[in-house]
Order: sequence, then C-alpha cells, then structure tokens
Amino acid sequence: MTQMHFELHGLDRPDAPTMILSSGLGGSATYWAPQIEDLGRHYRLVMYDHRGTGRTGGEVPEASGIRAMADDVLEIAENLGLEQFDFMGHALGGLIGLDIAARHAGRIGRMILVNAWSKADPHSHRCFDVRIELLEKSGVAAFVKAQPLFLYPAAWMSENNERLEADEKHGIAHFQGRTNILRRIAALRQFDIDARLADIATPTLVLATRDDLLVPYTSSLRLAEHLPNAELALLDFGAHAVNVTKPQEFNETVLRFIGADQIDKSGKTQ
Repeated sequence: MTQMHFELHGLDRPDAPTMILSSGLGGSATYWAPQIEDLGRHYRLVMYDHRGTGRTGGEVPEASGIRAMADDVLEIAENLGLEQFDFMGHALGGLIGLDIAARHAGRIGRMILVNAWSKADPHSHRCFDVRIELLEKSGVAAFVKAQPLFLYPAAWMSENNERLEADEKHGIAHFQGRTNILRRIAALRQFDIDARLADIATPTLVLATRDDLLVPYTSSLRLAEHLPNAELALLDFGAHAVNVTKPQEFNETVLRFIGADQIDKSGKTQ
C-alpha cells in the first residue's frame, strides 16, 4: 500500500495542539500555504497529499469512497500518535472530516468545514458534469485550464494571471491521472451524510462564501442548521477557494473560532 505523504509546519513540539488540513479535489498539501504562518503560531499543522495525488501518488481504489479517504487521515494520525486532533477540510476535505466525526466521535476536537456539503447540490453535479466532459472530450489541458473558473472570482483571476499560468503548467505536468480524478469526483458525488448530521456533536465552524460558483452557500447553511454544535461564518466574497483569495479574512475567522488567544501549551482551551 502507498504510504501517505505528509509534512509538518508551525509549532515544532510533539505535545503541541495539532490540526490536520485536508484539501479538496486537487488533493495537494500546498493548497494550504496561505494558512501556514497565521495558524502555525498556534498549532502544529499537518498537511498531506491525498492518495493518488502529489507526493503520495498511487491509485485511488475503485469505489473506495470518502470513507477510505478518511481512513487515510486516521492512518496519519496514528503515525503521529494523535488520540485527538483539530481538523480543517476544504470541499472534499470537509466531507472527509464529516465522515471521521460521524464514525469516530471525539476523535476530532474542533472542525472547520470550508465550502463543504452533506449531500452534493444539483448545481454542483452540473459543474462536475461539465468538468468530466472537458476531461473526456477535450483532454487534460482543457480540464486544468478550466479549473480556476470554479475556484476564484473573475477580478482575482485577472489580477493573478501570471500565477494562474504557472499553476496551469504545473497542473498539466503533475496531473493526478484520469482514473484518479474520476474516482475522486465519484466519491464526493456519492457522499450523503444528511441523515446523520444531528449525531455529529463535534464543535464545528461552517465557513462559506456567497459567490462560490461550484458549491452553493445554501449547502453550508444546511450544515450549520443541522449540526448541533455548529456556527456559521458566511463571507460575501472569496469564491470557492476563499482561503487563497481572502487569506487574511479567512485566517482571522478561523482563529476567532478556535479561540487562538486561549490555547495553552497543553493544547487545550482555558
């Protein structure tokens, strides 16, 4: 079995409060780069490449679903000797967090769900249909080139065109493969934890943006309404990848939720 690649940032102590960060469909640890400095002052951050992506590589098991991806996170936690950890997941990464919280009560101390969902919205299905058709009929380059349209606001893309061109070249050169991407899309489309939300008692921040093109913010409203210990942070702008496009506002929102000024050296809140 392929060993999970992960990296540690922030506090350099094994007893430090620890947060595992899980990215979305791209599956890359580097997605969370804008959070390292601010969150790393208060946490040991664990960032990892999902199975089938980046430095983890390998192949996503057929019909493995979100549960298998959640088990990969638990494998990392076991390797680090973590009985409990905080967790932040973006989109697909948020589904991973929900699965862990539902199956292993108390394993996650606090959870941040970013533009996630309990069941994929019809609009999201339409977006994934378009992306799959691009991949199947136009190829990898077209699939990668279209990706920013689902992630970022138009004005931000205009201002960051050089970065997007570099990301496009990297995305094509290091594409995770047709089979892997299709299996990962299938997993997030099949995920449905709607009926179990009331049983997930983990303190949760549901963070969403009104201008997300891929995931309607109403999906986050549903999460916040039905998770018993959830609070909602609804931002007006930032689109799907709000932690990249609005890092300062995003980081401040997360730090307020975790009570960063109250985290003591033992990793518990006072």
